[in-house]
Amino acid sequence: MSGITGSKLNIRGSGRIAKLGTDGQALTSAGAGMAAAFEDLAAGISWQTIETGSTMTAVAGNGYWVDTSSNACTITLPASASVGDTIIFTDYARNWGTNGIVIDSNGLNYQSRDDTFTVEYTTDGMTLAITYMDATQGWVPTIDEAVTDVPVPPTNENGIFGFGRTAGNLSMSNLVSNAGVVATDTTGVGTARYGSAACEYGYDKGIFSFGSPETTNLVSNAGVIASDVTQVGTGRVALAACSYGGDKGIFGFGENGGRVSITNLVSNAGVVSTDVTGVGTARNELAATQYGGDKGIFGYGDDGSSVVSLTNLVSNAGVVATDTTGVGTARYGLAACSYGYDKGIFGFGNDGGYVGMTNLVSNAGVVATDVTAVGTGRVTPAATQYGDDKGIFGFGYTGSFTAVTNLVSNVGVVGTDVTGVGTARYKLAACSFN
Repeated sequence: MSGITGSKLNIRGSGRIAKLGTDGQALTSAGAGMAAAFEDLAAGISWQTIETGSTMTAVAGNGYWVDTSSNACTITLPASASVGDTIIFTDYARNWGTNGIVIDSNGLNYQSRDDTFTVEYTTDGMTLAITYMDATQGWVPTIDEAVTDVPVPPTNENGIFGFGRTAGNLSMSNLVSNAGVVATDTTGVGTARYGSAACEYGYDKGIFSFGSPETTNLVSNAGVIASDVTQVGTGRVALAACSYGGDKGIFGFGENGGRVSITNLVSNAGVVSTDVTGVGTARNELAATQYGGDKGIFGYGDDGSSVVSLTNLVSNAGVVATDTTGVGTARYGLAACSYGYDKGIFGFGNDGGYVGMTNLVSNAGVVATDVTAVGTGRVTPAATQYGDDKGIFGFGYTGSFTAVTNLVSNVGVVGTDVTGVGTARYKLAACSFN
């Protein structure tokens, strides 16, 4: 806005929400009013292509989808206007809360203020309709509402255990129903291997990757494992993986002739990225789980000189933090999964003997002290979320290979042993899918 020297006028929506009712049709009274008003205004509007630039010039009678994913946008209004001229702006990517829009009224008043005032909108999901009233009032918002409700991602009701080792490498899988029931073996697809890891991506799908021999296999939202995809990143075994950011994943740490701390991000399309320089103590035989809905945590493992209990948090942008002092019994060869929508649990492993104790992870990523073991102590099992808010530990080695499972309730309580179904094995991986 030319000559911005006056007071700053921050203009935001009134906070009324346009919201579908339980039948998918009815609107709240405020929302219904907004919808009707918007329908009337939009009837004569000519909608333009998506605007992505840092500046744009608006024309009366047009509607603009303003995408601020990469930058804020300053919008210059027409230098002259006639009574009744209308322009509509809509937050294309629900990102105005991060990168907002600034309105330059170009010499005309805006809500009766002259153009020395700053006019900005910084609310995600907003639609702004402005109409020119007269020289005194100038441009006046007729709609400035944010739809706060967004599509809810599908819940991950099912799980899958895959690959592993007994006397040799295996490629079969076992599906887990939304009731926590493990199915018999499904004939393997992909290279038989052990020491891989798995996590969710894209909200409703999964990915197995790395291991020996190294390769990647995507899992559809029906639990079908796809054929091999060429591995990206440093090949390694005994690593861990979890989801982050709601729809992406991360593989981290492991062993490749020595312990490493490198990570590889997974996009929401299941594409594994090249190596990211490691942060935290290099180690193998650790575990990882999502927590807080959109963050992750790596924990425990063997650094080559000792067994550790330290952890590394993962932000919702996939950034791994430095070491956090360990809580709970140091051990390796454990597993982890989420439960209760936003919490996690580490369980089982080896601290010099096979153990079954667990450690809960709060929705703030804080690891709790040991919970007395329930179920048979074992090493290198796998674990996954199922039923949207519950978890399951399965398989492993107790001195012999086992297929026993232990269910985790939505409050983090581990159940007693459930008789194993499927081929007994260890060094496998697991993840959830819809």
